[in-house]
Amino acid sequence: MLEYIGYLASVIVLVSLLMSSVKKLRWINLFGSLTFVIYGLLIKAYPIAILNIGTVGINIYYLIKMTNTKTYFKILEIDKNSKYLEHFLLLNKDDLKNYFDMKEIDVDNAEVKFYILRDIVPAGVFVGAKKDNHTLEIVLDYVSPAYRDFSIGKYLYSQEKQFFLDKGYDTMITYTTNPVHMSYLKKMGFERFPEQDQEDSFCYKITL
Repeated sequence: MLEYIGYLASVIVLVSLLMSSVKKLRWINLFGSLTFVIYGLLIKAYPIAILNIGTVGINIYYLIKMTNTKTYFKILEIDKNSKYLEHFLLLNKDDLKNYFDMKEIDVDNAEVKFYILRDIVPAGVFVGAKKDNHTLEIVLDYVSPAYRDFSIGKYLYSQEKQFFLDKGYDTMITYTTNPVHMSYLKKMGFERFPEQDQEDSFCYKITL
């Protein structure tokens, strides 16, 4: 029976190493290490317990450091025919296609397009097309996997609402069929708007 605890701990640690987000990696690795501590104590393998107590301490240290470190965000509008944007989209094309149909997105002629900088690093890209005088259709809201912890979305849809209002948009809609994207939209404050569902996708809406 005890050996299953060891197997569980190994699986948790293995899963942690699959995380692209450093914060998720630390949290999951912390639980895996704690499980290894319990396992080591139960089978009286004290070197295993001691080693993983150290790992627990290291994970806690870095999680506290992440929590206390001020993160800076900034919107940087994109020039037309940006070569960097072209490179960014190409670099992330395999991940992008899981969430967006890139063939349908006209980035160059979009009314609103910008990078979201996180500590001066371009961590995400936003592209919006004018739906009507007060509504912006989000055709691309993408964050690189390493920065996908909802903080950029919260910054964009809570702290930077005025950016969109200044451009005349008080409502935003978007379409998706991806369950992960749907979950993200709900956490950002979007609501289902079935009246505008398309044949092959669901509509979500937020009022600023």
